[in-house]
Amino acid sequence: MTEIRFVTREIGSLAKPGWRVKAIAGRPVEKKDVEEAREWGWRLGIDSGELAEILRKGGSFTNEEKVKIQDFAALYGIRILEHAGLDVVYDGEQRRSEMYDHAVRHTKGFETRGTVRSFDNKYYTKAAVVEKPLVERAYDLEEFEFVRSHTDRAVKTPFTGAYTIMDWSYDEHYAKDIMLGAAAQRAEARRRFGVEVARDVVRPNVTGLVEAGAEWVQIDEPAATTRPEEVPLVVETFNATREGVDARASMHICFSDYNSLFPHIEALDDCYELQLEFSNRDSRELGTKAEDRPGYDVLERFAGSAWDGKIGLGVIDIHTNFIEPPELVRDRILYAARVLGPERIEVNTDCGLRTRTWEVSLAKLKNMVEGTRLAEEALNGS
Repeated sequence: MTEIRFVTREIGSLAKPGWRVKAIAGRPVEKKDVEEAREWGWRLGIDSGELAEILRKGGSFTNEEKVKIQDFAALYGIRILEHAGLDVVYDGEQRRSEMYDHAVRHTKGFETRGTVRSFDNKYYTKAAVVEKPLVERAYDLEEFEFVRSHTDRAVKTPFTGAYTIMDWSYDEHYAKDIMLGAAAQRAEARRRFGVEVARDVVRPNVTGLVEAGAEWVQIDEPAATTRPEEVPLVVETFNATREGVDARASMHICFSDYNSLFPHIEALDDCYELQLEFSNRDSRELGTKAEDRPGYDVLERFAGSAWDGKIGLGVIDIHTNFIEPPELVRDRILYAARVLGPERIEVNTDCGLRTRTWEVSLAKLKNMVEGTRLAEEALNGS
């Protein structure tokens, strides 16, 4: 019998260190920031001498120095994930301002309209589409190449999905001439907006990285079930993004009513995996029975669905500083393995850890890996 082993990874984001945020924003870098950079460099096995020398200037950094500071932040992010023991890594999105703003900022056809709250006192600059959106180049190429050249682990690259970009934007182009009350025309305008973002914004970026060697792309769709009636459009935009892309492609959907996904996900084209949030709704008590794991009850619907891809099982709640014990992670995995079969499971956090400190994130991730190994031992009869 083949030995069971679950692949572990983080969803994409980590908090940005104060020294990186201040330097890029043009705020003074303080002595404590330099000390923090040196301390984490020591912990992660990174020679931080050059970084500390730059940061000691305190401010007025040149563009070249800002690039170097971002390089170090990315390297620290990679090493944190490696030190946690993850099988698959990225850089914690250290170069990205915010997932929506990052994509829109690199896309023609959008104009900013103001700042709105996303969650946990995190904000993004909302934009309006004013003409057909498109990108001229794969804007995440340098980011990917840096990560690939600084790790020997597998790399999974996250991209903000077309549906979320569409849903989080004001529409001042596709629907500008449609009368109020014309529901069918407005629905078609949203569909055209979403599909064109998929084909002319997200896919060119994805394709550029795949041509450069990216083997696994993750499409992030936090807005996927905001409008349950539009889940078919989420599927259509994923498929339009996926078309012609020769790489493993998965979709991450967090903080959603996953019941809305059925039966529509059965129309996904070659979606390797859905990476989903569960532990946020789960009990902190141990146990592997259904009543012990209320956060995972929707897994029964995935087990009965014609869609038979993998589930990236969220076992770490990213909205709290509670450090999940390895035994709790183990039991969440064991329950899911019984419902779906272990061959359909891989292991990740519910969402990105950008709202947690590095200290908390590292502790959570280490326990996630340890708990995963405990689950494997139980299933393999060790």
